[in-house]
Amino acid sequence: MHASNPHWAADFQALARVLSSALDGLEVAIAHVGSTAVPGLAAKPIIDLDLAYAPAVPWAALPAALTPLGYVHVGDQGLAGREVFKRPGGGPPHPVLDRIVHHLYACPADGAEYQRHVQFRDFLRHDEPTRRRYEALKRQLAAEAGQDAKRYAALKQVRARTFVAEVLEQAQRQRGGPAPRGTGQPLTP
Repeated sequence: MHASNPHWAADFQALARVLSSALDGLEVAIAHVGSTAVPGLAAKPIIDLDLAYAPAVPWAALPAALTPLGYVHVGDQGLAGREVFKRPGGGPPHPVLDRIVHHLYACPADGAEYQRHVQFRDFLRHDEPTRRRYEALKRQLAAEAGQDAKRYAALKQVRARTFVAEVLEQAQRQRGGPAPRGTGQPLTP
């Protein structure tokens, strides 16, 4: 867990420029999601990006555009509506993609998972008490997990699920309308 870093926004922008160039011509928005997208929130220094693709974009166009950058589609990893892309070692070297640790997801722009990611991020950006509570929860989980990243992820999936669901419900009460019906899982694996 690292203190909030203003460089995370610049790292996102650098990644987004590379991805935008690769996705040129496709109706895809690139969103900075996850804890590094929330100024003032401590996080693992991993930039989470959602590629929010329009319904008119054929799914096959996304892997085709990302493969030349060394990305491999590895499925939804248990979260329907959120496809995962990874850059395994041995791919083509890249000065930005190799330097900035990141997770890349693709979600339908009108899908519940993408909406959850954006609503959770936006609520934390604008509600400091909730942001502080989330940071305290994450720090507690990090302390329990020690340096074991897999244990931290497992603890977060179980213990942050309720928190995320509560935040989404609160966001919807403020905006009106139902909360997205995604998995309620934390945003990062």
